[in-house]
Amino acid sequence: MRRAPKALLHDHLDGGVRPQTIVEIADEVGYAGLPASDAQSLGAWFRESADSGSLVRYLETFDHTLAVMQSADGLRRVARECVLDLAADGVVYAESRYAPEQHLEAGLALEEVVEAVNDGFREGEKEAAGAGTPIRVTALLTAMRHAAKSTEIAELAVRYRDQGVAGFDIAGAEAGFPPTRHLDAFEYLRRENAHFTIHAGEAFGLPSIWEAIQWCGADRLGHGVRIVDDLTVDDKAFADDVAAAVSAEAADVHLGRLAAYVRDMRIPLEMCPSSNVQTGAALSVALHPISLLKRLRFRVTVNTDNRLMSGTTMSREMELLVQDAGWTIEDLRWVTINAMKSAFIPFDERLAIIETVVKPGYAVLLDE
Repeated sequence: MRRAPKALLHDHLDGGVRPQTIVEIADEVGYAGLPASDAQSLGAWFRESADSGSLVRYLETFDHTLAVMQSADGLRRVARECVLDLAADGVVYAESRYAPEQHLEAGLALEEVVEAVNDGFREGEKEAAGAGTPIRVTALLTAMRHAAKSTEIAELAVRYRDQGVAGFDIAGAEAGFPPTRHLDAFEYLRRENAHFTIHAGEAFGLPSIWEAIQWCGADRLGHGVRIVDDLTVDDKAFADDVAAAVSAEAADVHLGRLAAYVRDMRIPLEMCPSSNVQTGAALSVALHPISLLKRLRFRVTVNTDNRLMSGTTMSREMELLVQDAGWTIEDLRWVTINAMKSAFIPFDERLAIIETVVKPGYAVLLDE
């Protein structure tokens, strides 16, 4: 799995910090709020806290990672290490998302946050290439859906789109904070021909997906798991018998209007199996809707979401799908190409990675 070339579209920078880095920076800046003082215990605490089944509690774990990402040096280090960790795992292209507005407590300006992260990504890319594991990493600037900075963050994404920022995102608790609260930001991005994704259909159902697509015009859906609520299998709702639905033949599945539109328009679904299980959006990896959606030829992609909280990597996510859900190397190749087709970099650059890296890399694995 580690040797398979991978493309990652949904990975939070503040959800993938190394535990040792958190301990060291916390000591440097005088942050005394960590629940454990050594890296091993701290890593275990993050995973245990994230296993609560509650998205709200899951999001609370970020208080500690954000606390050590308030300086330019801290941001640069975390960004650099993110690139190196992904490259070591066989990721060849990644979009790493973070919310600039969450890194201002020590006096940084929004622009300084973006520039520090960009510097860290470039340092990591250079170091990874020197180690023989080349990788391309771009940023997605995230606005928090409960706050009021979305238009400002959208303008920031456009300002830095030629300097390593590939697009825009909104994140945070879905219930009570619909994406339509940020229509000004999305209308601005569309006028500027900019790309954006929206967290939708994870903790909340079909209305959040419908709003993200039809009102806001999202290019991709962050998670989108609950699109299965618009599927029926032998005239029964997906949730009525999840095990039977996940293993159903495509011919036995009926798509509602929204699900059909998502599939017809090839709207990418940024699915994160382990994270979705932790937050209660899926029962298990074996029963995750991604397998049925793959069989129905939705444009599904496999992602990590928050590597620290889930104790995961792209290799682990792929291994779980193979072991628990019966996926094959061909399936992994297909979702990897899906991810590259859906990336927010220019078409010719996407195609180059598919043709010169992804396809040759999987050809070697398939020949073995």
